[in-house]
Amino acid sequence: MLQRWRRAFTPLCKAGSLNVVSGATGTRHSYARVAAAPPLPTKDKPFTPQPPLVNLDKMFWSAPCSLALPPDSPRRVEEPNYQGIKRFILKLMLFYSKQSKSIRGANVVYRRIISQVDKPPIYEVFNLEKTFKTTFSLLVLHMWLCLRRLKQEGKEGVEFGQYLYEIYNHDVELRVSKAGVNLLLTKWMKDLEKIFYGNIVAYDTAMLPEAKPSDLATVLWRNIFSDDGSSMPDAGASQLVNAMARYARREVSCMTLTDKEALFSGNFMFTPLKHESQSAKAHQ
Repeated sequence: MLQRWRRAFTPLCKAGSLNVVSGATGTRHSYARVAAAPPLPTKDKPFTPQPPLVNLDKMFWSAPCSLALPPDSPRRVEEPNYQGIKRFILKLMLFYSKQSKSIRGANVVYRRIISQVDKPPIYEVFNLEKTFKTTFSLLVLHMWLCLRRLKQEGKEGVEFGQYLYEIYNHDVELRVSKAGVNLLLTKWMKDLEKIFYGNIVAYDTAMLPEAKPSDLATVLWRNIFSDDGSSMPDAGASQLVNAMARYARREVSCMTLTDKEALFSGNFMFTPLKHESQSAKAHQ
């Protein structure tokens, strides 16, 4: 099994970042389903941390706050407000239907995820090599943050999360194909789907009240950092993993404080790691 993953991820690791797409696929996959995760792909060499660029011990301790963008933010994305005959025609075409609005909102949310996962700061702060494996793992982590928050909105949130998941799934399929994995593409997508489900369940379990404080760090190590199959971070990587655990916990709290309107419209931004990095350097 591990040899098969190595063969699959050799071309994938050469892939670029994941890019947002404009719509969902025709095939519906339900993120509500859960499945056991197969072992994550491994490399021939273990994870070897380099000296961090920032003082990680000083990062991600600030109090959680809403991630919603202020009304005057240039990064906000507003619903198009057409008038007259154009609006009438668009209404007939169901442009303003609940489903259409949800799909547009889900695309914006996915762009927010990609913006956080695809840019250099997250790799610099956590000292990660930008490969398909790490990018995919970070993407799943941020998808989990959004889906977890959406579930708090009940049935409406779960339905919105389905649109978000379909956009994510289609994008990953395009990226895998672009990386050169064209044979048995469906089979490999199913394997990635299992990894997605397994990671989501593992993160949720690590956040349960009865979970140990170290459980989330252990899961993050296994899903994102570890390349040699070890279940616990070594001494050299503990600082990095613990910092990411603080980041993930803080983002969970921040997402909870983010209001429904910002969540469904995508008018929020994850904690800017560049700002965190600069703040940490200033205190060194």
